[in-house]
Amino acid sequence: MNKTYPSAAAALDGLLHDGMLIASGGFGLCGIPELLIAAIREAGTKALTIASNNAGVDGFGLGQLLETRQVKKMISSYVGENAEFMRQYLSGELELEFNPQGTLAERMRAGGAGIPGFYTATGVGTVIAEGKEHHDFDGKTYILERGIVADLSIVKAWKADPSGNLVFRKTARNFNVPAATCGKTCVVEVEEIVPLGSLDPDTIHLPGIYVHRIVTGTHEKRIENRTTRKRENA
Repeated sequence: MNKTYPSAAAALDGLLHDGMLIASGGFGLCGIPELLIAAIREAGTKALTIASNNAGVDGFGLGQLLETRQVKKMISSYVGENAEFMRQYLSGELELEFNPQGTLAERMRAGGAGIPGFYTATGVGTVIAEGKEHHDFDGKTYILERGIVADLSIVKAWKADPSGNLVFRKTARNFNVPAATCGKTCVVEVEEIVPLGSLDPDTIHLPGIYVHRIVTGTHEKRIENRTTRKRENA
């Protein structure tokens, strides 16, 4: 079964609707599905809830959807590097559900594995635990976290074959794998589509059973903060 589509807009056709929950891969700007994010912006889908480690930066990545006010709520771990995110949150325009990074990754993984909830000690005694069920195991307190099942997963991979078997590039794997598994539909953008059978089965990071649609294209791969030192005089 060939799952490839000619463009990001075509790959998202029929999947977007207002008020939906989207799980997005990426960590900072590493491994973000930039083509799919841009296509969502162009589609104008609004009142979105997005589960992602962070919200990109101003003007790029998920930051584009904040600029156009298409995001109603973020489920995130880190909200730095984005002045518009901070402005909307502090002004009450944007809802925010903070999650520790490991908890967020596990919520996505659990949702993809059909696990409705799990207990973790992370966040006990902090604002993270407010309003959540507490339970003691072996004398230690844990809080109940719910698995995330998204309407749509958007992720970025390095290589794919037409069946959707994926290979990620080093740290760009990050949140992409758990994000991919927790969506009812998973759309992946890749740098290269290779012939079926050319990927070594032992190198595949995510099997194609989780992937529904694939698109390829040119990626910008921005650096969040470029830090350099002055050239020393010879």
